[in-house]
Amino acid sequence: MKYPTIRLCPLILLPIAWSCSYSSTGYTPPTPAERIIQDISFLADDAREGRGVGTEGLATAAQYLVEQFADAGLEPYDGSNFLRPFDIDPSAPALAHAGISAMEVSNVVGIIPGAGDLAGETVVVGAHYDHLGFGGFGSLDADSVNVVHNGADDNASGTATMLEIARMLNGRQSNSRRTIVFIAFTAEELGLIGSAEYVKDPAFPNDSTFFMLNLDMVGRMEENRLAVFGVESAEELPALLDSFNIDHDIEMAGSGDGYGRSDHQSFYTVGIPVLHFFTGTHEQYHRTTDDSHLINAEGAAKIASLGADMVSYFAERREPLTFIEAPPPQMTTSGGYGAYLGTIPDMTESPDGVRLSGVREGSPAEEAGIQSGDILIGLGDFDIANLFEMTDALRAYKPGDRVSIRVRRDGEVLELETVLGRRGG
Repeated sequence: MKYPTIRLCPLILLPIAWSCSYSSTGYTPPTPAERIIQDISFLADDAREGRGVGTEGLATAAQYLVEQFADAGLEPYDGSNFLRPFDIDPSAPALAHAGISAMEVSNVVGIIPGAGDLAGETVVVGAHYDHLGFGGFGSLDADSVNVVHNGADDNASGTATMLEIARMLNGRQSNSRRTIVFIAFTAEELGLIGSAEYVKDPAFPNDSTFFMLNLDMVGRMEENRLAVFGVESAEELPALLDSFNIDHDIEMAGSGDGYGRSDHQSFYTVGIPVLHFFTGTHEQYHRTTDDSHLINAEGAAKIASLGADMVSYFAERREPLTFIEAPPPQMTTSGGYGAYLGTIPDMTESPDGVRLSGVREGSPAEEAGIQSGDILIGLGDFDIANLFEMTDALRAYKPGDRVSIRVRRDGEVLELETVLGRRGG
C-alpha cells in the first residue's frame, strides 16, 4: 500500500489555515508547520487504531514512517532497511498486564551519513510512534475501553517533529560531521521497550554515540514555553542550552538528569548525555480526546528548528561532553504499602525472575549488594518469577523488615539480605 508523502496536498480540514498554492512557476511546497500537521493527521487518524502494539494501525504507521524517512532523504541504517524488527519477549511485564501476546514489532531507523573524521560517531534523534490503541492498559479514560486513543500529542507530535528535523538537516553540508541517526521507537507505552531493545542491540555502538535528543509530547506549546529535561546529564549542557535560548525565540526551562518516563532514559542508563523536549501535560493526556485539532503546529515547527540547530551543533562539536552519572530515581513497587527496595526493573523481559537495569544509590538494594543485570528470583518467603510477583512480595512486608533476597548472577544464585526502607525516606 502506498501512503501519501509530504509533496501531496490532502483535501482535509486542518487545525491551521493553509492550502496548496500555485504560482506562475508551479507548486509551492508546504511550510514546516503544514508538513508537521499533515504527518500528525495521518498518524493520529482513527484508521491507525491508536497505534497500539498488536494493531494493524501500528504496522501501517511504521510503513508510513519508512516512506517519510526515504522522502526526507534519509538512508537505511544498514544500507537496505529502515525497519528494525524485534520480538517482544512474552514475559515482558507490561505485555502480561495489558493482555498482549508476544509479537514482532519494529523500530524505524534512518541516517544522515557523517563526513570526515567524525563520521564514525553518532548523534541520535528519537521519538516513539506507538500509543495506547483502544485503551485499557495505560488509559486515563476508565470508561473508554475499545475506543481509539489517537495520541496526537503523545506522541504523533514528537514523531512528526523528528521527521521535520530530518528534512531540515538533510540538505546541510559539513566537512566533518557525526552520523545522525533518526529512530522512531515502538512500544514505549509498554515500558520503553523499543528504546531499551535498541540500546541492547544498537545499529551503531553505544560507545560511539555522542548525544541523544528525545522528542515526546511537543505538540501543545503554550506561551512559547518548552521544558527541556536532561540538562544535568552532562556538565556542558546548561550553558549550551542558554546559548541556544539566545538564537531561538523560545522560552526554555532546563532541569533534571537523564532519567524520566520516556526513551531518553534508555540511552542515559548506558552513559550517553541526553535532552528531552516536552511542552507539558494536559487534560487530554492518555485519553480518547488527544486529537489533531488541538495541536499547535506552529509551535512544533519552532521546536523542530531549534532541534535541527541543536543536533547540527552536537554532530559537529569537537569538544567532548562530560557525562554526569546520577543515581536512579527512587521507585516503588509496593502499591502504596510503603515498603521500598530501590530497584529499577528491566521492562523488556522477565527471565524466570525480574531482571534489574539498576539500583538506587543508598537504597536497601544497594546495601544488599544487588547489581544492575541481576535477576531477582526471591524475596523473603516468596519466589519471584515476574514483576507482579515481586510487587506482591513487597506488599507482604513493611518498612524496617529484614528480608533475604535471592538473585541470579552469571548463572549463580546468590543469597543476600537487607532491611526494607520506606518510600521517600
